[in-house]
Amino acid sequence: MAHGRVATVLVIRADLVEAMVAHARADHPDEACGIIAGPEGSDRPLRFVPMTNAERSPTFYRFDSGEQLRLWREMDANDEVPVVVYHSHTATEAYPSRTDVSYAAEPDAHYVLVSTRDPDHAEVRSYRIVDGVVTEEPVQIVPAYELTS
Repeated sequence: MAHGRVATVLVIRADLVEAMVAHARADHPDEACGIIAGPEGSDRPLRFVPMTNAERSPTFYRFDSGEQLRLWREMDANDEVPVVVYHSHTATEAYPSRTDVSYAAEPDAHYVLVSTRDPDHAEVRSYRIVDGVVTEEPVQIVPAYELTS
């Protein structure tokens, strides 16, 4: 069952993908995490926000609760939503773990995983996670977003 106006493909600017990969590589061997906020209802990731992995763990991530509270208040004030919720896997493929699925609380978000297990090639994949069901979706990387009227 689809929620709201959910696209079945993640359209994302190349510079944002590069920013996620750079964050994942910088935090390696720990998991990196963050969000890309966008205007409510737009399904357009715009504002890259790297977060602190409060766990400082190579196998688990959790947003710092104070940082997350501030960010969610900021997004509310800006009429933004977390369009992309991303984190990295350092030793496994870019597929959500059972823990990732259990923590997925944003049914309209694109859950992006960046695998840094191969230092020469970062694997970037996107999923919808709704009611515990994981659905992979294609990622369309674009140089810039088309203007909408």
